[in-house]
Amino acid sequence: MEESIAGFKQRGSWGDIVEHGERITRALREAGVEGEAFEAWDEWRPKAHERLGEDVEEKTSEQASINEGPGEREGKGPEEDIKSAGEKLTESYEKVEKGDNDGALQRWQDSIDYATRAADSAGRKAIRTVEDTVYRKVMTQLAPYYFDNELISANIQRSSRGGETEFVFEVNVNDDELKAEVSDRLAEYDDEVDRWHVDIEKQVETAEAVEGAEFSSPDNEGSSKSTRN
Repeated sequence: MEESIAGFKQRGSWGDIVEHGERITRALREAGVEGEAFEAWDEWRPKAHERLGEDVEEKTSEQASINEGPGEREGKGPEEDIKSAGEKLTESYEKVEKGDNDGALQRWQDSIDYATRAADSAGRKAIRTVEDTVYRKVMTQLAPYYFDNELISANIQRSSRGGETEFVFEVNVNDDELKAEVSDRLAEYDDEVDRWHVDIEKQVETAEAVEGAEFSSPDNEGSSKSTRN
């Protein structure tokens, strides 16, 4: 593993980068990190049974997509909000005719809110369509597979050397103090653990189909172990 200001970088086989992600996840967990950002990272990081060009690409596309807006989070489509906006505007006129100016103003504001939310939902949907097309058709040909949130920034690249597939997995912890703690824990792992047991159960038959996967034979208990090259 190489460590720099840009993060923790691991080169090697698919098994090597899976192990790298698992070590960093373990270090974060032992440092007391939890919550949505950590769970998102734990979900995205490469797993032994996955394929870079399929599973990791799909997860990258999903996490890179624009978040849901308030209307979408409530399960409301743009059409529903436009209808609600029209109803509130009608109610506003009725309040004016009855001399209820405060009520009219409130209904008018409600109408604006619904119309704004409808535009927001429609815009986000259109952006996601473009994002998905651009990412899947263009970006995966030009840029590495990446992950980015407030906790972790990471990317994976794949290259071929001498007919063999090599992966480069770089992970940066965005908080400097936490990054230093993770660095210390990774150093401890290197000092104390000669053979790292990845926490997830490896599916050997599936792993054989993964680009660059290299695993030792199953041990006497039927589990397979990843070793550093």
